[in-house]
Amino acid sequence: MAKDIELSNSENKFILEALRQNFRLDGRSFDQFRDLNISFGKEYGDVTITMGKTKVHCRISCQIAQPYEDRPFEGLFLISTETSPMAGPQFENGNSTGEDEVLCARIIEKAVRRSSALDIEGLCIVAGSKCWAIRADVHFLDCDGGFIDASCIAVMTALLHFRKPDITVLGDRVTIHPADEREPVPLGILHIPICVTFSFFNPQGTEENIKGDSNAEIAIIDANLQEELLRDGTLTVTLNKNREVVQISKAGGLPMDALSLMENCHKAFAITEKLTAQILSCVKEDEIRRNKYAGLLSSENDREATV
Repeated sequence: MAKDIELSNSENKFILEALRQNFRLDGRSFDQFRDLNISFGKEYGDVTITMGKTKVHCRISCQIAQPYEDRPFEGLFLISTETSPMAGPQFENGNSTGEDEVLCARIIEKAVRRSSALDIEGLCIVAGSKCWAIRADVHFLDCDGGFIDASCIAVMTALLHFRKPDITVLGDRVTIHPADEREPVPLGILHIPICVTFSFFNPQGTEENIKGDSNAEIAIIDANLQEELLRDGTLTVTLNKNREVVQISKAGGLPMDALSLMENCHKAFAITEKLTAQILSCVKEDEIRRNKYAGLLSSENDREATV
């Protein structure tokens, strides 16, 4: 569970005054998302996402399991989140689960499974008996805010990158083929939901401003840790590049009218388009690199066999 973190009064006043004057400490504009860096591990489905100082690792794994009784034609998608002291001094041991972790896992689970981003029916092997269980293990490596957004990007990138073993089904018998025997099979990804989190501030904090003075409210995208500690409300919008709003999560805070919500959705869509293109490009580049490397190894083996 995350320990309480408090900024000094001087830091509070400085950050809020900077926001009033349309400045952020890292130099970004209010609507600017941090630069995204995507790196892949040796195995398929092993992805590390870096956004500023925030770093999240996701690893996808799979195994054959039994489907739920009320959903015999669907596979399983499971997500696990873990924090540790290496992510920041505000975290205790990684075995504990805080409210933030639970909220993060729920939002991503809704974005991936309930929106059918992952083809759950395509994971069915034998109806009511066997299916693929896809598990996403998310590890928070470094904390500087934006864990929900970074985690969603990490999970979707890892799902796109992952390959499950090919299988042969004869009746109720399932044979799993190793990678050197048959090429692994990609997952069915129908769309790519992206979470964009808005943070809201009411620097004045008076009742008049809270009730109706909308000019006093400040909204920023992708808050860092210091900004998260001072915000008065949050809004997480999940969209895909098809302009479909997958989910909206608002956990208390300042009130919001429909016009403001639509405006924020338009801002989130512009970010979603950019991030989706970057994710697809990185996955494609990694696949080309792996195929090229596999081709070189094959050529070396053929040469050795000839000699």
